[in-house]
Amino acid sequence: MSTFSSSGTMGLFTDFYELSMAQGYFFAGKKEEQSVFDYFYRTNPFEGGFLVFAGLGDLLHSLHDFRYSSENITYLERLGFHSEFLDYLKDFRFNGTIFSVREGEIVFPNEPLLRVEGNIIEAQLIETMLLNILNFQSLIATKAFRIKLVAGEKSFADYGLRRAHGPGGIQASKAAIIGGASSTSNVQAGFLYDIPVSGTMAHSWVQSFDNELTAFREYAKFNANHTILLVDSYDTLRSGIPNAITVAKEMKVRGNKLIGIRLDSGDLAYFSKKSRKLLDNAGLEYVKIFASNQLNEFVISSLNEQHAPIDGYGIGTELITGKPDAALDGVYKLALCNGTPRMKISENVEKMTYPGKKAVYRYFDSDGNFYRDSILLEEEDPASCHEIYNPVHPDKSTSVTGLICEPLHSKVFENNAICHPLPSPQMCHEYLLSRVALLPLEHKRFIMPHLYKVGTSRKLLDLRDQLRKQIHSKSN
Repeated sequence: MSTFSSSGTMGLFTDFYELSMAQGYFFAGKKEEQSVFDYFYRTNPFEGGFLVFAGLGDLLHSLHDFRYSSENITYLERLGFHSEFLDYLKDFRFNGTIFSVREGEIVFPNEPLLRVEGNIIEAQLIETMLLNILNFQSLIATKAFRIKLVAGEKSFADYGLRRAHGPGGIQASKAAIIGGASSTSNVQAGFLYDIPVSGTMAHSWVQSFDNELTAFREYAKFNANHTILLVDSYDTLRSGIPNAITVAKEMKVRGNKLIGIRLDSGDLAYFSKKSRKLLDNAGLEYVKIFASNQLNEFVISSLNEQHAPIDGYGIGTELITGKPDAALDGVYKLALCNGTPRMKISENVEKMTYPGKKAVYRYFDSDGNFYRDSILLEEEDPASCHEIYNPVHPDKSTSVTGLICEPLHSKVFENNAICHPLPSPQMCHEYLLSRVALLPLEHKRFIMPHLYKVGTSRKLLDLRDQLRKQIHSKSN
């Protein structure tokens, strides 16, 4: 289910220039020309060693709804689009074919993660929507998984909706689950994606009563099976924890148990240690300690180093906005048009794109771990590819003879229909865990992670070089 498609149409979820180009293709007689576009990104976010690919499910649902209502057509007419083109849009559906890596896959820069095949108009019109969904959700899923790496067996919840960028917070909550959050406070996301929701209380609850003890008692009365008390409204150690202990003992008499307390300010390492001691001395070893307040993967790592007895975390702004990175630099580039390979030329070899229809393969070392990824032309047999080459320094190569490899692309969308049932966010996370277990440790570290190598076949390099020479000769 797409969070954007409540109106049932998605055709206007694009930039103006996409529609302007589409109209140009239409009148230039190019509307039936077949094209191939690649989606990839250039730089790992957060100065990390990988990306978690996310957003595919929402993209495919949105593609199914990519069309134009009569109100949309009227609006476009006011913008000056020609009647013949608008007649074409009235019956428009995206009927292209999409090949993609799986949602939750570990991926790396410059490899085509998703391939769009279709006529030039339909492939162009979906560019903005595709980039919006995949870039944002992949960024948030990656941030969430970095947090998961340091949180380990401890759970963390997404508490970020109030700080999110508008409705994007709904898709961000889903992406957070893919990355490793155990639940979200976002009820709308819980409803749309069937993901666990959780929450405690706000300071306003405590402040609305004449005293903290009464506030805790009333909350426990009506939330007996999932009570977590926020203990820092007034004084954590002299008021909050003692009152929580009183209520916990009263709940125990009634046959209930206080699940935990939440710390939301101050020195979390210090307060968690003091709180744990007070709870344990009161015979409440089962009461858990949760922490929130501007947490991220580095703060949690520091708390671990200080042996803070915290059982779980609520993470808001840093997670839901992908701090400190504002965006993922994913791009969508034409690789084939009307049967002819296309590429973008740049003075920097790193910025040149790969022409033609391509596939991506992953090779495994003798221990079964990720070793190399390779980009091949689609018609190439990976079993016949014995060397893969550094695309920037093609004199450098790596032998992959005898190594097991697997294709990363599969067909996911065709004839305006999703090809197979889509996994839930929780299933995507389970897949992520299975994949990251095969990623060597040096790629997972936060400080100067080792660069995972992505190579190309000699045939693809030769095509790139040949096409570059052709383009230069025509422009001179």
